[in-house]
Amino acid sequence: MKTPILVILAAGMGSRYGGLKQIDTVGDNGESIIDFSIYDAIQAGFKKLILIIRKEHEQAFEESLVSKIRPFIDVEYAYQDMNDLPEGYSVPEGREKPWGTVHAMLATESLVKDNPFMVINADDYYGKASFVLMHNFLSTEVKDSHYGMVGYVLKNTLTDHGSVTRAICETENGYLKEIVEVQKIEKQNSRVCIEEEGIWQVINGDQIVSMNYWGFTPKVFEEMKVLFKNFLDREYNKNPMKCEYVIPTAVAELIKEKTARIKVYSSNDRWYGVTYQEDKPLVQTAIREFKKQGLYPHDLWKK
Repeated sequence: MKTPILVILAAGMGSRYGGLKQIDTVGDNGESIIDFSIYDAIQAGFKKLILIIRKEHEQAFEESLVSKIRPFIDVEYAYQDMNDLPEGYSVPEGREKPWGTVHAMLATESLVKDNPFMVINADDYYGKASFVLMHNFLSTEVKDSHYGMVGYVLKNTLTDHGSVTRAICETENGYLKEIVEVQKIEKQNSRVCIEEEGIWQVINGDQIVSMNYWGFTPKVFEEMKVLFKNFLDREYNKNPMKCEYVIPTAVAELIKEKTARIKVYSSNDRWYGVTYQEDKPLVQTAIREFKKQGLYPHDLWKK
């Protein structure tokens, strides 16, 4: 039986946050959000982790995270290298921004091998239930071009400290019909508002959104390589310093081309994240409360 693998996207720049937020501590015992995701994944049955990072950050991850968790889960690093591009393309001089989450995920192909895998962000707290859902899906149901995602209620994913980008999902009979990335969504006087063409509109906030929580088979790599090359063909010359290609956009193209179906699981858990530095106290309070409720031990990695 093939073993489901946990893949975590941890190579981002954290430009709005101002620092390497993937390993910034939020717990009262020195934990970062990623600690809790890995702990929840192990509890759900995952036995292998692939951590996608930038090579220059390896020592920081090893010291602050990976050395603690190795006794509990098999860990391998995948490196997102900006120079790893299709033939005919090179990194424009002066570009520092990575090429996006599709490019990051492609770095795991040789490590995933023929196993089903899930992909999440390093700096998002997703809640325990989602890991059980995804492990079950990857163990029993996933197959080539029949993928899965866990979605969250939009109003449960917003910050009080600025606008966010969210991929809003439309479903039909339990499957993803359309996914649209909206660049500016924020709370305004307790109302959920989106900006379209410079005009703010109030919405109910009950929409399901993608928080980058996916379940795939290795078939997705050949599909994504084609889409990433197509993306470069379209966007490289238009915006060479900042263009990036993200998983929700690629999934939307797979659906449009009818080359994949995406089963949607929805979670009612509150999402927590640190989009902005000002979000950190709320996350810290939530983590303390979770420990008080007994959802987590004081020391996650005590043998």
